[in-house]
Amino acid sequence: MIRKLIATGALIAAMSAPALADPIEGNWKTKSGETAAISACGGDYCVQLKTGKHAGKRIGKMTGSNGKYSGTITDPAKDKTYSGSASVSGSTLKMKGCVMGILCRSENWAKM
Repeated sequence: MIRKLIATGALIAAMSAPALADPIEGNWKTKSGETAAISACGGDYCVQLKTGKHAGKRIGKMTGSNGKYSGTITDPAKDKTYSGSASVSGSTLKMKGCVMGILCRSENWAKM
């Protein structure tokens, strides 16, 4: 009887706990000061600018989990898309975009 009560309580607690978001999800302050929102879209993570000159524009799509991601990232000013990667460490997101895997540029974004 006690085991059933404990098991039932654990099941109810697990079902009522909110789903944990992946570390990449949330609002991030970009190097240039805009806010970029990263959220789940299908089985991927979409990056959309929320503020600034290009507000509303989707600038990336990543796949991955547990702090390591890859996909594409777009420079909204030049409207050019690059192969990209991202990694989360604490409240810092390191975004990296590359042309032909050789010429790369990185930026660190801060969690808001």
